Amino acid sequence: MLNALIVVFRESLEAMLVIGVLLAWIARQPNPAALRRGLWAGVGAGLGLALALGFATFAAQSQMQGEALEKFQVGMVLFAAGLIVQMVLWMHRHGRHMRRELEAQAGRAAGALGIGAVAALAVAREGAETVVFLYGLGLESQGGDRLGLLAAALAGFALAAATGALVARGARFLSYRTLFAASEILLLVIASSLLMAGVDRMIGLDWLPPLLDPVWDSSTLLDDGSGAGRLLADFAGYRARPSASLLLAYAAFWSFALWRLRRSAKPVS
Repeated sequence: MLNALIVVFRESLEAMLVIGVLLAWIARQPNPAALRRGLWAGVGAGLGLALALGFATFAAQSQMQGEALEKFQVGMVLFAAGLIVQMVLWMHRHGRHMRRELEAQAGRAAGALGIGAVAALAVAREGAETVVFLYGLGLESQGGDRLGLLAAALAGFALAAATGALVARGARFLSYRTLFAASEILLLVIASSLLMAGVDRMIGLDWLPPLLDPVWDSSTLLDDGSGAGRLLADFAGYRARPSASLLLAYAAFWSFALWRLRRSAKPVS
């Protein structure tokens, strides 16, 4: 549940940042009322596109069964993990220039319709990413747990709204840069958990050899089926009895993610 809260918090905060930047730019224009109406129409259209993607995803799943469904679900889990990594790397590299880039796009937009299109694309992107992430997380939940997932997602949205309001009012010790920096590692941890779930599924389906299984057994110290071990397993991909394939995937993930973070920290030429 914590994973859903963090993901929705981050995605919602990014969308609210985009809307806030555009609203600030609109306030400086000669005809702000029309531009503001175009902005909110675009926000509504973006949310509609994200919801349409959600319905399409579940509709596609309902038409599948057997091996086709397994392939679809494994693909979505791995896609969600990769999408989180891509999002973190993109924001790490371009986040500091986001305001300038958004204002440049707004300046090139043709009136209210153009502003609406900029807002719609930004909100639809964040919403679509959220749909994919929640779908991937939901595959690891069952029954009542999915209600908890929904509650955590709503809590993440509410927390993002409260945080955005605090930052907009100039709250001391709080800034978007600090929040995004703190959330980067948390999101990468969530991505690694999704990757572990995907690799586990592929091993269970005999699509991937386990190599050595298990490499060790720490279940007597921290069982991944209950309590703190279960929380760590859901959040960070902890396994008490990991296979060699799982450990190799985990090591490859973090080696790649940290290498790309160092590279993306270089100034954009």
